[in-house]
Amino acid sequence: MPTSEASTVIITGASSGVGLHAARSLAERGWFVVMACRDTAKAARVAQQAGIAPQRHAILEIDLGSQASVRGFVTRFHALGRPLQVLLNNAAVYLPRLKAPQRSPEGYEISVATNHFGHFLLSRLLLDDLRRAAAATGSQARLITLGTVTANSEEFGGKVPIPAPADLGELQGLEAGFRAPVAMIDGKAFRPGKAYKDSKLCNMIMSRELHRRYHADSGIVFSTLYPGCVADTALFRDTPKAFQTLFPWFQKNITKGYVTQALAGERVAQVVADEAFARSGVHWSWGNRQQAGREAFAQPLSARANDAGRAGRLWTLSEQCVGLA
Repeated sequence: MPTSEASTVIITGASSGVGLHAARSLAERGWFVVMACRDTAKAARVAQQAGIAPQRHAILEIDLGSQASVRGFVTRFHALGRPLQVLLNNAAVYLPRLKAPQRSPEGYEISVATNHFGHFLLSRLLLDDLRRAAAATGSQARLITLGTVTANSEEFGGKVPIPAPADLGELQGLEAGFRAPVAMIDGKAFRPGKAYKDSKLCNMIMSRELHRRYHADSGIVFSTLYPGCVADTALFRDTPKAFQTLFPWFQKNITKGYVTQALAGERVAQVVADEAFARSGVHWSWGNRQQAGREAFAQPLSARANDAGRAGRLWTLSEQCVGLA
């Protein structure tokens, strides 16, 4: 991938955690970073604190839970007049203590609305931008999505039954329209922690489906990654205080899966920029037990994540939910 100022990456959720550190790393490599965030004042403040040069970034508002906001963001990005080499779908919400579903402006359960529908809509609306950039530069544009071990049943973390493993069932909730009283993709009773896992499984399924549909003809690389367990980011701000203390300790001392925000951000930047990651249809991982100097590898996904028939149905139902059908 080129590393001149002409190389532009959009990073959702770039005002904290992995997204912020990836933004800083890419800006230092010479990229122009569009920080797509809900709180633009916060983004401006942390960008300055992180030392991201003003000429290397722009801040645009987006609330992925609102489809109108996603569409408005795309309009504002186009007004910048920049080609788009990479879209990095990083942002996520995790609200495990909700007692009842929180709804998006469109009436959808908020974890799925933000993590899945928001990124699905954004990806589809920017697909032609990526295609044009790939054609103009002769290099591969990339659409990269942050996955998670908890949504991949091929790995131990994806089998943990707390609150339940990711499972989309037969997509009954989406088939029913996914508005109240429906709050889960499988149509079952609301479980906020599982809603997060399900939404991240959707991210990984849709990345593979984008690869199947578009890679061969578009010059776009579609991939997901798990940079290791970043156990102390703002993603966990809505968990109990005891969890926020114990979870990082557990990951550092028991599972050995912990990585710092800075290291995770650097790994994400590698997947964005380095030639070694120019393979499409791959889920990149550094493993569940961290080892110094370990190289990334292609981690298999579960059979459910690779089921082309299920992915096609999820695609169609998601299109209906975001107004693309």
